[in-house]
Amino acid sequence: MKPGIHPAYRPVVFRDKVGGLAFLTRSTVTSDRTIEWEDGTTYPVIDVEISWASHPFYTGQSRVLDTAGRVERFRQRYGDRH
Repeated sequence: MKPGIHPAYRPVVFRDKVGGLAFLTRSTVTSDRTIEWEDGTTYPVIDVEISWASHPFYTGQSRVLDTAGRVERFRQRYGDRH
């Protein structure tokens, strides 16, 4: 790699505020906010809206869609044209 043209690749904490999960990984993302990690070291922190800890697909708390109701409303509106 050519020196001096790539962003710094360093440890960063990603925190899911909804799911309560925080994990330390390496990234080129920058942040002005910091957090003190379990090892006593201060790292930049990136707050994310959703992760595998809070996404309904992974948690199993997905919403059930009322597809039958949607079909019935469609048929009432446009009729059964078969």
